[in-house]
Formats: sequence, C-alpha cells, structure tokens
Amino acid sequence: MSTPSPGTSRSAPALGRRLPPLQAAIVDLDGTMVDTLGDFEVALARMLADLGYPAVGRAFIARTVGKGSEQLVARTLAEAGAPASLYERAWQRYQHHYLQVNGEHASVYPGVPEGLRMLRARGLRLACLTNKQTSFALPLLQAKGLAGFFDHVFGGDAFARKKPDPLPLVQTCKALATAPAATLMIGDSSNDATAARAAGCPVVLVSYGYNHGEPVHGVDCDAVIERIDALDALLD
Repeated sequence: MSTPSPGTSRSAPALGRRLPPLQAAIVDLDGTMVDTLGDFEVALARMLADLGYPAVGRAFIARTVGKGSEQLVARTLAEAGAPASLYERAWQRYQHHYLQVNGEHASVYPGVPEGLRMLRARGLRLACLTNKQTSFALPLLQAKGLAGFFDHVFGGDAFARKKPDPLPLVQTCKALATAPAATLMIGDSSNDATAARAAGCPVVLVSYGYNHGEPVHGVDCDAVIERIDALDALLD
C-alpha cells in the first residue's frame, strides 16, 4: 500500500476547531514528519532473510507501525510464520539493519519544515515525541535536517510506557515546562490522539499518516490538516 501524499498547496484547508493559546507543540515522527515506510520495509526484509523467512508486504507494515519497534518486530515474525522463540535474534538483526538504512528510504513530508519554522516563529517550544527508539529517532531527524527545530527529542524507550499511554506526553510537557492544555500534540494516528486526550493536550492529526490502516478522520481530535504548515490558519 502506498502512503497517501499530502496536498501541495500551503493553503490546504484545516478541518476542525480553532486552537487555544499555545506555549509549545509536541510532534510525532513516523507518518507525521517523515514517511519511513521504505526504511521499515528494507530493514524488516533483511531481518527476515537473516532468519530464513520471506519478506512481509508493505501494506502490513503500514498497518503495524506506530506502537514501537518491539511490537513491530514481534508482529512481523508472526506475519511471516516464524516462531516467537526467534524474537531475540530477530530484534538484534532488526536493530542492525535499521541503523544501516535509517533515513535512506525515507522522505520528509511537504510542509513539515515550513510548519516547524512557523511554530518556532510564533514563539512555541517544540519537542519530538515518538514511539521509535531514541537511537533511531535522533539520527533520522539529523539526516533530514529537522533536529534543530526541537528543544527535546524523546523516543519510545525514554519513558516507562509508550503512546497511547498519556505518560510520555505528561513527561514531555514537564520537560518543556508548559501546561498540557497549552501544549499541542501533532500526530498521525489514534495513538497520538488517545494519549493527548488523556494527558489534557489539544491534538491535531495529519491526514496522510499511517493510523494502523484506518482513516484518520474518524479519530477524536481537534482538527485534521493536509500539511503541518496548514496549522497557521488554526492559530490566528
């Protein structure tokens, strides 16, 4: 399954309600800022080849990403018909291959740098919060020229629990020294929306992300946008 492309117009409409006054924004990574399906596809195929199993389909990967690399590897093994007893070996091979290809088969979505620049120009502090491991997230942000926008980068291994649990958002707000009600969550899936609602953060979702293969317009959020720079209209 190919990932839908975001709109090409900066004036693409934002569907939702106007946002409250904000002090900061927390931004998801995979499916929100960077299309990383290509990286996942290559790393998982190489992992399975090392174990003697065929590659899984791209559509399966798109439905499965978003809840952390550990769950992705475990579910990929099951999809390939491999026993769960191979998990430790698979996890080692996956980390090896993902670090080798990290960013090579990934691309920044249109409107992301412009949107982040706009948020910074409005005086908002920014943090990247992803269920991707920190050791994967930081190099990817650096390779794509996005790292400099963020005051903090927290991966899925930074806290005791991952999104959709609200703990990562609560802790990120503490790191930003901002109240949850004044800290916007920008994501692409129900993981981000569920965590934001529970943490007390307003939440906006992009229309082009993964969201476990389900349409994002059915998720409880404050707005759905075609590009991150379309947020400007909701902040005026």
